[in-house]
Amino acid sequence: MTVQTRMQEQIEELRRRAPCIDLRAYYFVLGALREVGRRLPKRRHISAHELLEGVRVLAIERYGLTARMVLEHWGVTATEDIGEIVFGLVDQGVLVKTEDDRSEDFANGFDFVEAFETNYPWQMSLGQEVRDEPPEVPDLPQV
Repeated sequence: MTVQTRMQEQIEELRRRAPCIDLRAYYFVLGALREVGRRLPKRRHISAHELLEGVRVLAIERYGLTARMVLEHWGVTATEDIGEIVFGLVDQGVLVKTEDDRSEDFANGFDFVEAFETNYPWQMSLGQEVRDEPPEVPDLPQV
């Protein structure tokens, strides 16, 4: 059995235990973890806060304005759900934790409405800075 197959079986077992969380949510959190790790200058343990920020950023990068709806569709409605996913993956041996890691570290990480709607980073999605004023319209030639 390959490592990939074993991991898929472990995640499917988690899904059976917590049917309200979609399989895609587990893979998304693993993807966010990978992205956070990739952006670090050297390999080290990733904190709950860092992972939550990674989930928020990756969700916006991938799903834009629909990020909250996508996560909620997968059963992830609060940062505590991300903690549940992480500690489920730890219980299955997919991830490891330190003695200091606790599921409570994921509590109240950020509010989904604020993170994905109220404080939506428009410049991140547009690839440019947001302007408070509309752009100037050049004078049109007289006909």
